[in-house]
Amino acid sequence: MRRTMLFIPGNSPAMLLNADIHQSDAVILDLEDAVAPAEKDAARVLVRNAIKTLGFSGTEIIVRLNPLDTEYIRDDLETVIPLKPSLVMPTKVSDAGYIQQVSAIMTQVEEKHGIPVGTVGIIALLETAEGIENAYQIAKADKRVKALFLGAEDLTSDLQAARTKKGDEILYARGRIVMAARAAQVDVYDTPFTDVNDDDGLSKDAEFAKGLGFTGKAAISPRHVAAINEVFSPSEKEIAYAREVMDVIEEAKKLGKGAISLHGKMVDKPIVDRARRVLEAAAALGLGGYEHE
Repeated sequence: MRRTMLFIPGNSPAMLLNADIHQSDAVILDLEDAVAPAEKDAARVLVRNAIKTLGFSGTEIIVRLNPLDTEYIRDDLETVIPLKPSLVMPTKVSDAGYIQQVSAIMTQVEEKHGIPVGTVGIIALLETAEGIENAYQIAKADKRVKALFLGAEDLTSDLQAARTKKGDEILYARGRIVMAARAAQVDVYDTPFTDVNDDDGLSKDAEFAKGLGFTGKAAISPRHVAAINEVFSPSEKEIAYAREVMDVIEEAKKLGKGAISLHGKMVDKPIVDRARRVLEAAAALGLGGYEHE
């Protein structure tokens, strides 16, 4: 279960060394924005060595790539694909063709190294107006695409809008990317909350993102990981209610009833589906699942 994704600059040996101690479900080893052009080659070597030697116990590895129109992306892929990270993150993805070009390079590298084609997946970073408008086509562009990710900082620059903590300026983009991802049946991740010192603001922002349907949220600070994990984990109350829902459904089946109520409310398929997702998440987090099918 991927609730949090923590960005780690690819040119910081100290941060790479400690990347897996922050309880983030995934780390994004960044070869793009966090790395100056003069440091790209060195960062690539650092990230390669970190993946090979550090293990990242219990933490999924994602590598953020440089854009397709730069001289760096092929070297990025030639370096990281043989190490088989879970996902790579192409940046500034604009349309389906962008994903298909990246996937084609990945296939070449996998074949070159005797790796089964499709071993490494893609999480597409959408951070332009064009990318948001093409979100569904991007999600469906290739079988490698496992998730979409909203990048609000570059997006608001492209929109010529002011970036605010409240986030009204990205509300449409958030809704659009969630709708596209759910229609394509892939995961979807919210943009980081960038005020490192506003813990209350972070929690509210994460709660809002969860309410919109995001799978999880990225973080730029280790301080944010625990709060995001808490928000995107089912609460004891949610788990208890989900178990009640599944219990009454089992009872309805035994009694041959087509409909049944719980606490005065009819239990229909959407409620059952939500309850099942809550219990699946609880089981994945070791919080207890449900014994019935």
